[in-house]
Amino acid sequence: QVQLVESGGGLVQAGGSLRLSCAASGRFVSIYDMDWYRQAPGKQRERVAIITSGGNTNYADSVKGRFTISRDNAKNTVYLQMNSLKPEDTAVYYCRFVVTNFDNSAMTYWGKGTLVTVSS
Repeated sequence: QVQLVESGGGLVQAGGSLRLSCAASGRFVSIYDMDWYRQAPGKQRERVAIITSGGNTNYADSVKGRFTISRDNAKNTVYLQMNSLKPEDTAVYYCRFVVTNFDNSAMTYWGKGTLVTVSS
């Protein structure tokens, strides 16, 4: 079983910064994609950023130029650096990993989420 644990959420004023982390533990061969999603109250969950095993990244238009996703494969960890935060960034942020198991199957795992609140 693979577990993902997020950290780094909290309360910040508009214009401020936060850095989220998500670390995987358990038994697996490798991690393909690492994503960050968010879900604001009353809204659907949306993908914020993705980083592939090759290091390619993609961002939602709403966060381009403000958020940066990175990964440390040795630590099985993904990061989301969030700058110039806006009140509309307020949401629960979830990490998602696609991992390869020892039987060559691929499975998707989600973290439990970390709350980011941006005050105006």
